[in-house]
Amino acid sequence: MRVDLFDFDLPPENIALRPATPRDSARLLLVPCEGAMEDRIVRDLPSLLRAGDVLVFNDTKVIPAQLEGKRGEARIGATLHKRQGLRQWQAFLRNAKRVRAGDRIDFGAGVTAIAGPRDEDGGVTLDFEGDESVELLLERAGQMPLPPYIASKRPTDERDRSDYQTMFAREDGAVAAPTAALHFTTDLMAALAGAGVATETLTLHVGAGTFLPVKADDTDDHRMHAEWGRIDATTAERLNAARAAGGRLIAVGTTSLRLLESAVGDDGIIRPFADETRIFITPGYRFKAVDGLMTNFHLPRSTLFMLVSALMGTERMRDAYDHAIEAGYRFYSYGDSSLLLPPRSI
Repeated sequence: MRVDLFDFDLPPENIALRPATPRDSARLLLVPCEGAMEDRIVRDLPSLLRAGDVLVFNDTKVIPAQLEGKRGEARIGATLHKRQGLRQWQAFLRNAKRVRAGDRIDFGAGVTAIAGPRDEDGGVTLDFEGDESVELLLERAGQMPLPPYIASKRPTDERDRSDYQTMFAREDGAVAAPTAALHFTTDLMAALAGAGVATETLTLHVGAGTFLPVKADDTDDHRMHAEWGRIDATTAERLNAARAAGGRLIAVGTTSLRLLESAVGDDGIIRPFADETRIFITPGYRFKAVDGLMTNFHLPRSTLFMLVSALMGTERMRDAYDHAIEAGYRFYSYGDSSLLLPPRSI
C-alpha cells in the first residue's frame, strides 16, 4: 500500500506545545462509523460511553531518556528506546557517524556509556558504566524525551516532567508517553465509575520509533520497532468477561490497542502476554480485541494514522482530520483527542 495515501497538510499553528489545563478540558472529536461527527470535550466521556464498557489504559512510565553528551570534541545526542539488559539500552544517536563501537560517550553528571555496534533498527547499544542503576543515572543526566515537533519549537523544561506523564504511570520503561491517557483526571475517573464504565491497565513500553513518519514508499517495506508489553492473566480474564457480557473494550491510545491486538487469538479471546510486539496495522486488518479507540491526532504518513484508518476507513479518517484542522483542534502529543467507534461498536 502506498504511504502517500496517508499524507496530509497540517498547519503549524495546529501543533500543541503545551497540554490543555485542566487535562480533561481538551476537545474531543466523536467519530462514529457514519453520520455526523460531534465536537465535544474529554469531560463528556461518561455520557458517550455505556455502563459495562471498559477503558483500557497503558500504565507505562516515561523515563528521562534524552541524553546530551560528547565523544571527544563531537557532540552526541542519544534517545534511549529499548532496554536490553540491566545496564544496556538500545539508543538512537544524533551525529552517529562520529561514534564507533567501543567509544566512550560522556553525558555529564558522572554518566558515561560505551557504544556497541549498529543494530538492525539503526541504533546502537549503550552499555552504561558504574554500579548505579540506569534509572538513577537518567534522573541525574537525562531529560524528558519530548517528540521533535515540540522539542524543535521550545526547550524541554521542568513542567514537562509532570505534563508528559499520565496519571496511570507506574512501570518505568517508556521513552514516549501513551498520550491519549494524558487527558484523564481523578474527577473524570470518578465520573466514569459513576456511569458504570470500568477501567483496566496493561503495560506497553512505548519506543521512540512509534510516532515517526514512515520513510518507505510502500507499507510493505516499513519495519516496525519492537516494543515490550505485558497483559497478566487476571486482566485478560476480566477483559474477556466484560466483552462476553456485552461491554465494549475501548483502548485508550494506540499503544493499548496494539498490545491488545498482539495478545488476542483468531477466536477473539485475549490471552496473557509478556513479549515484544512489532504489530503493524494498516487498512485491511481485521480487529479482534477492541471495539473502539480514544486517541490523539497523529502525524501524516505515520503508522498511527494508518492504524486509525484501518479501524475507521481511510476516507472517514481523512474527513475527520479535515474537520479537526478546519475547527482548530490541537494535534499530536499535547493536543486534543478523538473517540473512534467503528461499526460493530455503535
